[in-house]
Amino acid sequence: MPPKIRSESNQAGARPQNIQELAKIAGVSTATVSRALTGAGHLSPATRERIQKLAADLQFKPSTTARNLRIGRTGAIGVVVPIGHERTQHLSDPFFMTLISHVADRLADHGYDALLSRVVPSDVDWLDRIAQSGRVDGIIVIGQSDQALVLDQIARAYKPMVVWGAHIEGHAYRTVGSDNRLGGRMATEHLLAQGCRKLAFFGDPTVPEVEERLRGFRDALKAAGDGVAGALLPVHFVPDMALATISDYLGIADRVDGIFAASDTIAMMTIQALADHGRSVPADVKVIGFDDLEIARHTLPPLTSIRQDLGRGAQALVETLLALMRDEAAASVLLAPTLTVRASTASTPD
Repeated sequence: MPPKIRSESNQAGARPQNIQELAKIAGVSTATVSRALTGAGHLSPATRERIQKLAADLQFKPSTTARNLRIGRTGAIGVVVPIGHERTQHLSDPFFMTLISHVADRLADHGYDALLSRVVPSDVDWLDRIAQSGRVDGIIVIGQSDQALVLDQIARAYKPMVVWGAHIEGHAYRTVGSDNRLGGRMATEHLLAQGCRKLAFFGDPTVPEVEERLRGFRDALKAAGDGVAGALLPVHFVPDMALATISDYLGIADRVDGIFAASDTIAMMTIQALADHGRSVPADVKVIGFDDLEIARHTLPPLTSIRQDLGRGAQALVETLLALMRDEAAASVLLAPTLTVRASTASTPD
């Protein structure tokens, strides 16, 4: 027999502030109200319906925070961007903005808020403090920066974490990322196919993903054999710093005819620096970037780039994290890059 509910009039005329007050008005236990409003547990349909109607009539909305505390979850996922290698880099970087927006959308699809943090690591405990804060149910790390050892240490004790970036053999954390080495090789082979013979790689190889792109660059040069040459120029991701470094290099570089930039932002700065030096793209120098962000369509000339499917990557990040949160097995995900050809590497007539 369902529990009897008292008159559905609230003599005080005030909206109940918590389920205890609603339970008192309804003449039932707080557990019964909780089961009625959450749909959890065993309760007769008639009782559930009557309590839900009473809550609606009194305009009662249960506290999400209180409910999350009872069930041991926060409803938030930490989206963390560590800036260890490039301390002046900002979240306004087009790559970060694109991937973070995709991740936030996919988290919202599953009912989670994104708690965004840009972290300049000052010690080895920065990630542990986030994991143990009680503010998030899991962590998505955007980029490994130079923090692979910290990530590995935390992953051995804190399971619900997934990282965007290159998989490093022997490390405990799960990753989702593109095959950067393959992408680097594809970019370089494209430049070679366009007739480039003196190539340069612009990027910071202390970042694991960039290091893999550089390996692909070198793989393609080695396979091409004699008659080609390659140089490495370490370049910052911060646009103004990148522009200055590239400009200085172009002032002394001799006859470079193909440049593989480790990101679209660096490629944009490369095109600007070449123009400042009176060199035309693609007639004098062909330029290819990496990421294929929306900005690649709007450079002058439009930028050829290695495409990372960031939408698919964000979905894989969220799905992998949710599996780990359910204590399920989840493997790292490697996405295949593709080549998007635009005018910055177009062949020019003899």
